Amino acid sequence: MPSQEATPLDAPEPKAPEAKAPEAKALEAKAPETETPEAEAPEAETPETGTAETETPQTEEPDAEASDAEAPEASDAEASDAEAPEAPEAPDVEVPEQAAAVSDTGAAAPETDGDGDGDGGGGDTPAAAPRPRRWRRVLGGWREKYPVAARVLAWATTAVALAVVVVALLMPTQADKFRVAAFVRLPVEAIFGAALLIVLPRKPRIAVAVFAGLGLGALTVVNFLDIGFNEYLGRGFNVVLDWSLFSDAQGYLQDTFGKGGALGIAALAVTLVIAVLALTTMSVIRLGNLAARNTETATRTTLVLAIAWVTCAALGVQYAAGIPIASEHTMQALQFKADQVRRTLRDEAEFAKIAKKDDFADTPPDQLLTGLRGKDMMITFIESYGRSAIEDPVMAPGVDATLTAENEKLTQAGFAAKSGWLTSATYGGSSWLGHSTFMSGLWISNQQRYRTVTAGERLTLPGAFKKTGAWDTVGVMPGIQKAWPEQKFYGIDKLYDSHNLGYKGPKFSWSTMPDQYALTAFERLVHSKKHDKPLMSTIILTSSHQPWAPIPKLVPQDQVGDGSIYDSIEKAGKKPADIITDSTKSKQEYGKSIQYSVSSLINYLVKYGNKNTVLIFLGDHQPIARVSGNHASRDVPVSIVAKDPKVLDKIADWNWADGLQPKQDTPVWKMNAFRDRFLTAYGSTPAP
Repeated sequence: MPSQEATPLDAPEPKAPEAKAPEAKALEAKAPETETPEAEAPEAETPETGTAETETPQTEEPDAEASDAEAPEASDAEASDAEAPEAPEAPDVEVPEQAAAVSDTGAAAPETDGDGDGDGGGGDTPAAAPRPRRWRRVLGGWREKYPVAARVLAWATTAVALAVVVVALLMPTQADKFRVAAFVRLPVEAIFGAALLIVLPRKPRIAVAVFAGLGLGALTVVNFLDIGFNEYLGRGFNVVLDWSLFSDAQGYLQDTFGKGGALGIAALAVTLVIAVLALTTMSVIRLGNLAARNTETATRTTLVLAIAWVTCAALGVQYAAGIPIASEHTMQALQFKADQVRRTLRDEAEFAKIAKKDDFADTPPDQLLTGLRGKDMMITFIESYGRSAIEDPVMAPGVDATLTAENEKLTQAGFAAKSGWLTSATYGGSSWLGHSTFMSGLWISNQQRYRTVTAGERLTLPGAFKKTGAWDTVGVMPGIQKAWPEQKFYGIDKLYDSHNLGYKGPKFSWSTMPDQYALTAFERLVHSKKHDKPLMSTIILTSSHQPWAPIPKLVPQDQVGDGSIYDSIEKAGKKPADIITDSTKSKQEYGKSIQYSVSSLINYLVKYGNKNTVLIFLGDHQPIARVSGNHASRDVPVSIVAKDPKVLDKIADWNWADGLQPKQDTPVWKMNAFRDRFLTAYGSTPAP
């Protein structure tokens, strides 16, 4: 190997080493960086070198022009002599390992679209071939070994990805609208999305696909919430207001399935949400990569589908009424949610103004409820007592027979009744919205309105009785299991909740105690005591709360005691899991629970009522759609019962039906209209 110190005799002053120095120093500086440890690329094969991006010097035939560019002052001989010794030292640079390291890190590797279609490189020199990762080598080996299975798996995966995207884009928000035709339409969102992914380079395409996949997954989760809310509450999910209801749902699940069951369901729900987000994201990425690998085919297909969509939209082609082939379902859903958010935010300010207007706010106490002075008043809500209980062919026979029998008991005891219909502000649940609507005279249809009205000083029905100074107000609410600040808003002096009614028996799913016991405790703790004033009692019965299993049974009044007698009844009853997924069984058990609640109330009235007792009882809302039926009304029965005929004479112009059962043609009012009509009928003078 010739020494680098040897120079030709005719060489000029020793400036050649200085001319060589930049390149030599560059090689020396690069050598430590390119000497990649064997552990990083143990099997690296020597790629072709010479690309501009890898910055690897050509070792076989150094380019004299490149040397001239680096040392312009050197002569041709100087450049030749300066570079001549470098060729033998090229192996010390370890070019193969450098190329492998660069390929693995991706620092200077040519850009590809992730699917094997590279578009990088420098000039005419081929790019350095990247070394496949270990999992790619394993997968590639499996594909070579089982080519047919690999093709089938690839097609199946693509088909699943396509199905996931299409289902997510076309999913209805109501369970009764699920049908095949709903999922074989042309979603315009998919056409636009495909066109965008085709034209984007790799990195932007992946980013857009991830964003679109996560958005599609989030929309799918909201769609599932819409389905659940429509099934239980008769309305879609409000993305602004309804998050607070999940704590109530957790409490309901815990009461129905136990703490372990509730935690299991919650964990499953969280897992499903994560799975949906991951599945939609991976599906969009896969379809985007497929379109990029097959740009020509994907472009033609997208164009054909776009033409088909425009044609179907222009001609109004439909599978059936309300199911157009050209679908804009996702765009319409997003628009609806955006409008819902705007309406919700706007409603808060508008309702606050409405709540301040009250025709009876300034009515003097001596001009309120003059027609009921001296009467013992009871306002009683029967949980989920809806119109379907009286008219549904499965439930009506038993409920109607009970109403007829209980009406006979009332007649024999000297009572009379009139009944009508009220349209509740809620459906399937959220009973407090029905209670507040009935007693405040305002339409309380969501949690935001409820918070607004209960934070104010609106005159409620119990509050009106309290304002007169002629009644003591009492609340018996076995469903309340924690602090209840609304007591002040309603004007209730003394509250008896689940903790101070003395119950020692078992819970019946969500219901903390049987209705018969709650009424018996009311008699023992409140009604039977001596009072200086008549009572205005607000009682909320809970035995007809879903899931309607197990249901209590009536026991002899002298055996109610502290409720221990219900232990054997609860154990012998049905389990929630036995009926919760069966619509017919749920209807049957729901009907039985209404019969139990009505019988408990009328038995109490007949036994403990007197000539001054006036009972108003009603349902707070219809049961869930699985029981009341899809698209059922929100109507609930309401009855006023009294011995004094003058009480019912004052509402003769209401045209309500005689007895406990309203007729089909009995007038229907909105529930919030009752307060003002009632106050006016019984001697209250408006004074806004």
